[in-house]
Amino acid sequence: MEAGGDRFPKQRQVLILFLLLGVALAGWESRRYSVTEETERGYFVANLAKDMGLGVRELAARGARVVSEDNEPRLQLDLQTGELILNEKLDREEMCGPTDPCVMHFQVLLKNPLGVFRAELLVKDINDHSPEFPEREMTLKIPESSPPGTVFPLKKAQDLDVGNNNIQNYDINPNSHFHVSTRDRGDGRKYPELVLDKELDREEQAELRLTLTALDGGSPPRSGTAQVRILVLDVNDNAPEFAQTLYQVQVPENSPVGALVVKVSARDSDSGTNGEISYFLFYTSQEISTTFELNTLSGEVRLIKKLDFETISSYELDIEASDGGGLSGKCSVAIEVVDVNDNSPELTISSLTSPIPENSPETEVALFRIRDRDSGDNGRMTCSIQDDLPFLLKPSEENFYTLVTSGALDRESRAEYNITITVTDMGTPRLKTEHNITVLVSDVNDNAPAFTQTSYTLWVRENNSPALHIGSVSATDTDAGANAQLTYSLLPPQDPHLPLASLVSINADNGHLFALRSLDYEALQAFEFGVGATDRGSPALSSQARVRVLVLDANDNSPFVLYPLQNGSAPCTELVPRAAEAGYLVTKVVAVDGDSGQNAWLSYQLLKATEPGLFGVWPHNGEVRTARLLSERDAPKHRLLVQVRDNGEPPRSASVTLHVLLVDGFSQPYLPLPEAAAEQARADPLTVYLVVALASVSSLFLLSVLLFVAVRLCRRSRAASLGGCSVPEGPFPGHLVDVSGTGTLSQSYQYEVRLIYTVF
Repeated sequence: MEAGGDRFPKQRQVLILFLLLGVALAGWESRRYSVTEETERGYFVANLAKDMGLGVRELAARGARVVSEDNEPRLQLDLQTGELILNEKLDREEMCGPTDPCVMHFQVLLKNPLGVFRAELLVKDINDHSPEFPEREMTLKIPESSPPGTVFPLKKAQDLDVGNNNIQNYDINPNSHFHVSTRDRGDGRKYPELVLDKELDREEQAELRLTLTALDGGSPPRSGTAQVRILVLDVNDNAPEFAQTLYQVQVPENSPVGALVVKVSARDSDSGTNGEISYFLFYTSQEISTTFELNTLSGEVRLIKKLDFETISSYELDIEASDGGGLSGKCSVAIEVVDVNDNSPELTISSLTSPIPENSPETEVALFRIRDRDSGDNGRMTCSIQDDLPFLLKPSEENFYTLVTSGALDRESRAEYNITITVTDMGTPRLKTEHNITVLVSDVNDNAPAFTQTSYTLWVRENNSPALHIGSVSATDTDAGANAQLTYSLLPPQDPHLPLASLVSINADNGHLFALRSLDYEALQAFEFGVGATDRGSPALSSQARVRVLVLDANDNSPFVLYPLQNGSAPCTELVPRAAEAGYLVTKVVAVDGDSGQNAWLSYQLLKATEPGLFGVWPHNGEVRTARLLSERDAPKHRLLVQVRDNGEPPRSASVTLHVLLVDGFSQPYLPLPEAAAEQARADPLTVYLVVALASVSSLFLLSVLLFVAVRLCRRSRAASLGGCSVPEGPFPGHLVDVSGTGTLSQSYQYEVRLIYTVF
């Protein structure tokens, strides 16, 4: 019930809009032009550009074209001259038959904006058809007792021309018994009647032959003839008489074949054969003889073919009743065909625009015309489309409609619309026609690419092979075609010191990222850069994302011993008093590892000793301590081999050799080795050089420690800011820095050392 209630207000809105738009477009008055039938093709009819008040260029620019009611291309508009010319010879009789005047309605359609120029073409008749009788010879049976003045109807001739060119008069050859009278009915048709001037005598002349001539009013006039054979009969003084001289009936056009149309009835007062009546169609055309059938005995008229109101809306039959004596009577039957709603509406598309660019304002999609061949309410129509579509129907003149968009379309929301135009008539039952139109929406580059993530984090292990695929970025574009084809690129780095072009590259087609060279965790632990995705639309749109690359550490650095130095000079000797107790700190091995995490966790182990069990190394801090009390039996010189090992996989290690000298005390600046005591007296000149060397080595050691600390602090700062720090290179490689702070250098220790250099 709600749907039906909503429909009628919508219909009223469409009708109101039709009236308003009709007033707005009624800029031209209807014109009438004329042309004579059988005029040659190409004949000039009118200058439409002048009559419409438009220039020839404007006619062409607005796509002017001629449309007739029956869609036959009888007229042609020359867009170069603005002239309306005949496209073919016109036959008035073929176009309009007996209808007079013969008028062909046509329209001139204009677009941008829509305009309809209405006009009529009057096709004038020429006298190109002669009168023709339905039979070359007609027979009349006339009783000899017929008095003068008796009228005998004759079959009329037919002329396809109209007006003055149609039949105007009938004549008969001169004779002593008859003359012809031309009778004019109310419908304009003329019928011949034979009038008896002198009584007949069968015994004197039983048969007469006359020539009947039909003349039209053309110039020059045309004529047609038929023979009239008159048989003189004996007396039969009562002719059949019809109950009605005119029968008027209405027959629905959907009546079945065989349906009874009318039954005529006549009576004859005579008896015998003179009273036996037979019925005949007095005058019949091909259309009548193929549509109706008359029963000669009963007078019933029945259909032998389906009726079509749209083709012929009425018929007139002349029926003759004849008795056995040759007398006859005549009546007419007027048959009106009643229209039923048997024709569905017709829809003709004049123009269609597809695809339509998205984001466009109100755009004309299609121009079409609707028509219903029925009449009355059966021919009145309404036109509609689905309610859930962004389109509107705008009516105009002559049942033309324009389908337009109600607003901008979005291809990303919907790229194709299937529109069903429904035309429904107002008959009972209602008939409708549906026409489907597919409208495509073309893409406009109105959507920028969008990355799947605003930031990406990638991990790559150091010492990678060059051109290694380290990850990918991906973006999507909801546009189509070239507007959705993306190109990836690296954005200039925010840090000007970051050599991004030598670190990574990106595949412009798929966003794959590659490391261009081997990365070193100890030199660069992380870096960040931007990537862009640009489509190929016009103008091109783009978006950005951030990528952070974290370098994973690999165990590629062996532990490095800072103390004691292993520089190829004279070995460092540690002095231990013999009075030292167990656990006495002899020295501490200081080592670092350039890796991080567990790769930089160091452990210490005593691999080899001159006297096993005398000394021990603490595994976590590298401190070398006495394992027991010293005795006089212990050798004075000891050589210890200490291994430093990290916790990586596979583990890496380094070793250092310690020289330990057992002494009785530390009262002298230094104690000479026992084997060098004998040579001490000879070594006095050399003592000065040894002292200088000792001072140099000590200074070099101190400088190395300071450089190590500086490099360590700089590396920590660079790891935190993804930047670099320039530090002068010292005697220790810069990559051997324990970033995690797990090296043993950070542990404080204090012990007394006396260095004795042995000179051989």
